[in-house]
Amino acid sequence: MKNFIMLMLLLSTLGCTTQTRYTQQSTEIDIVKSNISNYVNGEWDAYAANYANGATIFFNTKEENPSSIQETIAGQKLSLEPFSSYSLEGGEDEFEMVVTDGGETWVNFWGVWKGTLTANGKTFEMPVHLTHHFVDGKIVKTFGYWNSAPIQLELLKMEEAAAEMDEVETPE
Repeated sequence: MKNFIMLMLLLSTLGCTTQTRYTQQSTEIDIVKSNISNYVNGEWDAYAANYANGATIFFNTKEENPSSIQETIAGQKLSLEPFSSYSLEGGEDEFEMVVTDGGETWVNFWGVWKGTLTANGKTFEMPVHLTHHFVDGKIVKTFGYWNSAPIQLELLKMEEAAAEMDEVETPE
């Protein structure tokens, strides 16, 4: 009887499969790495191709204000115009894939965005967090968080200085 119980325990253990709930190497992580490269290189069609139709994107916003991939790309292009160079950097340890208790697959990225303004050569660095929800190998939802306030303030100062110069050059 003791041998029978041990055999049943062994067989029940062999029959169990465990799903990987956390990893730093996956196809989904490779897709996110590819998208970061596409962003940096301005390869917007390849960037968009990793998103599912109808995907929603929330960059520095709540879920009440979704953007489509087309709206997001247009916004990214516009926000990059003042920069002579930019990058988004992270090492291997800054990527992880998790499968939630509900079975959702998410890939997280932590990195540093760096950019140099064309007008004055000022360089900015911002910590960035991106998290992507995957279904069937495509991104269906992305959240992104960073603080762009220092850049916005610098652009505003440059705009105000230009306006003051215009006033000085055009006397009434």
